[in-house]
Amino acid sequence: MAVLGAGMHPWGKWGHSFVEYGTKAARAALADAGLDWRAVQSVVGADTVRGGYPGYVAGATFAKALGWQGARVTSVYAACASGAQAINTARAQILSGMADVALVVGADAAPKGFFTPAGGERPDDPDWLRFRVLGATNPAYFGLYARRRMALYGDTTDDFAQVKVKNSAAGAANPYARYRKAVTAQEVAASAVVADPLRLLDICATSDGAAALVLTSMEFARRHGATDPVRIRAVSTATPHYPRTVLDLPDIATDSAAAVPEPETGFRASIARTAYEEAGIGPEDLSLAEVYDLSTALELEWYEDLGLCGAGEGAKLLRDGATALGGRLPVNTSGGLASFGEAVPAQAIAQVCELTWQLRGQAGARQVPAARVGVTANQGLFGHGSAVVAVR
Repeated sequence: MAVLGAGMHPWGKWGHSFVEYGTKAARAALADAGLDWRAVQSVVGADTVRGGYPGYVAGATFAKALGWQGARVTSVYAACASGAQAINTARAQILSGMADVALVVGADAAPKGFFTPAGGERPDDPDWLRFRVLGATNPAYFGLYARRRMALYGDTTDDFAQVKVKNSAAGAANPYARYRKAVTAQEVAASAVVADPLRLLDICATSDGAAALVLTSMEFARRHGATDPVRIRAVSTATPHYPRTVLDLPDIATDSAAAVPEPETGFRASIARTAYEEAGIGPEDLSLAEVYDLSTALELEWYEDLGLCGAGEGAKLLRDGATALGGRLPVNTSGGLASFGEAVPAQAIAQVCELTWQLRGQAGARQVPAARVGVTANQGLFGHGSAVVAVR
């Protein structure tokens, strides 16, 4: 399947409707593809639960905003993995022959501060329970995960700060990023403590933003004159295996491993492994990766889960400069969530936009030389895995 167009609305706090952001990103993707909106046969929208009724039916919402033209429509929700689920839905339709041209759109207008669960009394909702029973906000979880890395592997707060330093340097060169200023480790250390040991600059913000892709069959791409387009080689939407022995959002207890042995591969590692197996590649084939850096410490965990290094070796990979621009395998060349913040339905799509521009050689000062294979990785609440492999 070909990526014929990629478009984004800049991340920030703009004070407008998510529909406005998504429509602009969609039009940018269509222009990039050189296609008229009427050529789109399927629209797949990644939902935003904060958008009220229009957000719950994002596919139709964006189709209406662009102008009803009879296209097939789908709306999907998988928390932070919604964008990858939307890409996978469009991919299935194209590979099955249901459509030749699909438009995938995700957009959000996020609240100020950290995300909270929906209101009401819902004792069967683990996301609601962790706030009510534990008072465990997302930053509290990020802090606990950072402490775990410090205890197991000897990671330091300076290691975490260097992730922000690296990503902010890349984000400073990205016109779509919300924060376009390189920061120093000293500035990270001087920022306020949010959830010890993590400080304000260790944790991503919540943002407004949007991203869109035009996906087509290879036959359509060639007819349209794209002889060597970026291609989606794999999409992983894996779920966990029982038992799970490490706490994870929004779970507040682990499964018992007393009777059942632990799986050979943990959840996040299985997300990448599934994508690698489908694509017929391994981590040694990668040119770059875009990962879900909700916090600086979590980025280090993704290095290991993607197989870029062994368990506990993420900080060393960072210190060696391997994951920085100009390094052996740059990670988050876009600037990551550190530079963008979260616009939940859009972020997995935005990751694929970055891969697309890198594989085309259109990333400007962020460009990875001779980029040929890229992978994205993120994770949505309730066991939604998300990884996309793109090649050229």
